[in-house]
Amino acid sequence: MRKGTEPVEGIVSNLIALLVKRMCSDLQGPESNLFDTDAQFYVQHLIRKLGSDSYIGQRVILSVSQRISVLAESLLAMDPFDEAFPNIHSCMYVMIQLIEFLVSDYYRTWSRDECFDTRLFEEWVTSVLHARKALEHLESRNGLYILYIDRVIGEVAKLGGQAPSLQKLKSDIFDKLFCG
Repeated sequence: MRKGTEPVEGIVSNLIALLVKRMCSDLQGPESNLFDTDAQFYVQHLIRKLGSDSYIGQRVILSVSQRISVLAESLLAMDPFDEAFPNIHSCMYVMIQLIEFLVSDYYRTWSRDECFDTRLFEEWVTSVLHARKALEHLESRNGLYILYIDRVIGEVAKLGGQAPSLQKLKSDIFDKLFCG
């Protein structure tokens, strides 16, 4: 995003928040049907397409990783037999998958973009690492969360090490990525 586009940034942030909320909206128990799963898929696909823009994609990753942290904390205190548990569990995977898709689809392109915001990159990488730490607490319940987020972090580290524009970033960010 160019300088002086604060109103656009607010609109983008609100749009991302609404789409992520829609993608992970609580399905209504027994009344939920295939349409809800399809809607979740279509919203995720729309977010992926919007994420081709470096600013939007990085904002999505930041927002989604923050939401993963919040959901991980709520799952920790939640009864696994609670009716909302399966929906939150499903949402967690969809969000981690969205981050993985954005990284694998666009990360190289973003890092070559002259408008690539390295500060925003550092912010979302830190947020993804924080989400991983929040997911560690759930490892005894479901170790797949950790495996999945580690795969995403590994991809970010691999691609980040290959991008010349990212070599000038804070070394502690890359240290955290590689040491996880």
